[in-house]
Amino acid sequence: MTNRKKTLRPNGPTYAMEKDRGGLVCGVDEVGRGPWAGPVVTAAVILDPDNIPAGLNDSKKLSAKKRETLYPLIMDSAHVGVGMASEQEVDRHNILQATFLAMQRAVENLPVRPNHALVDGNRIPPLSCPASPVIKGDSRSLSIAAASIIAKVKRDFLMRKLAEIYPEYGWERNAGYGTHQHIQALKLVGPSRFHRISFAPIRNLIDQGIDIRD
Repeated sequence: MTNRKKTLRPNGPTYAMEKDRGGLVCGVDEVGRGPWAGPVVTAAVILDPDNIPAGLNDSKKLSAKKRETLYPLIMDSAHVGVGMASEQEVDRHNILQATFLAMQRAVENLPVRPNHALVDGNRIPPLSCPASPVIKGDSRSLSIAAASIIAKVKRDFLMRKLAEIYPEYGWERNAGYGTHQHIQALKLVGPSRFHRISFAPIRNLIDQGIDIRD
């Protein structure tokens, strides 16, 4: 009988892809493609391989408290760029192209020019450096995981601020996603200027003659 060694895969993201590319490699990720309101937020992160914060992972797998603990550690130890595309840009370009626009801005906002970008997903935007798509990248690459944390914390903070302007929708809890509270508020008071009018649930309300709030 032939003995075969079982290859063990790491349980979380690693720095292997960054090492393979060499040079300054940034991870790029987005938050906010699905919500009905607010911008798409992206981040680009170049980690210091000698000072990587412990506990980095896909932001969706971390608690809010853990993300907020890691956020300053990443900001203090890595090069970080953040980019956004507004809800108006989402409506103008479509969600994919708006996400690409936000990713371009994040990479451009890095304080140093990367040699390569690892982009979460199966498609990459036009960037000022070579890039590779990485499916489920936030669970595979530490740099992409760090970017997912930065983008998530940034967007959640922004949605909490917008919730102070329009408290009815519960954005401080649902971040603009179509929860029951959000749906009920839309029926009662209509959409706001921060909603994405190209998204079907909002467009349907407007088609019914419901005005957008100032």
